[in-house]
Amino acid sequence: MEEMLICQSCGMPLTKTEEFGNNADGSPNREYCCYCFKDGNFTDDSSMEEMIEFCVPHCSNGNPYANEEEARKALGEYFPTLKRWKK
Repeated sequence: MEEMLICQSCGMPLTKTEEFGNNADGSPNREYCCYCFKDGNFTDDSSMEEMIEFCVPHCSNGNPYANEEEARKALGEYFPTLKRWKK
């Protein structure tokens, strides 16, 4: 079974080629999603905390976290493990 790819900026599962970001030469980037990475650059210069706040509504209300507080806590623990945010 192939390992699931995860955007190393926002944590979005990358299940289809069209979800991949792209490098400056137009080739697919398998580390970042199309929302976070385009033409070889990040699409914004948000901080990790800003990215967490952006993602909270997308993964609360049972998708997969029960509420925003639970999502915020989980993402706060998970995001520092992603390549973009590792220190």
